[in-house]
Amino acid sequence: MYLIVGLGNPGKRFDGTRHNIGFEVIDYLGTLYDISIKKLKHKALIGEGKIKGHRVVLVKPQTFMNLSGESVRELKEWFKIEEINIIIIYDDISIETGRMRIRAKGSDGGHNGIKSIIYQLKSDVFPRIKVGVGQPLHSEYNLADYVLSKFSEEEKADVIDTVRRAADAIPLIIDEGISVAMNEYNGK
Repeated sequence: MYLIVGLGNPGKRFDGTRHNIGFEVIDYLGTLYDISIKKLKHKALIGEGKIKGHRVVLVKPQTFMNLSGESVRELKEWFKIEEINIIIIYDDISIETGRMRIRAKGSDGGHNGIKSIIYQLKSDVFPRIKVGVGQPLHSEYNLADYVLSKFSEEEKADVIDTVRRAADAIPLIIDEGISVAMNEYNGK
């Protein structure tokens, strides 16, 4: 069984923002695999189903980004899932819009959602898909305002493509492993 978690903030006002790219990937996965993500459990909207014959739980924590780990830990304990079977999808400002990077483990990289998950799981060994949202053009731009901003019209085609590629990487991670997925998707 796999827990596939997209990070974001709950509420309509955050829809389409850079910080909610993880939610977008989860929604797209739900559409692809006919999994309804509407059940509220352990501070998250979840949907249970199958991807390539593997049982999965699609997760959108409803705790706000900085407390995402609470929901992930509770779901991990409830479903008795090992960290290596928890895949986290989230925004990364150090990667340009339209790119993504898959990693098997690592630090929080300054991302508060990942920081919360590492703290709650007491481990940084879980697969992750970092979806690039780019950096602000001006160094004095407030980072919180930037990640809570929406993508420009010029960026939207790249964002849609990256959401689809991130979703396509999930069955590869599940079926063939993180190394195969990294070789296939990193650098593209």
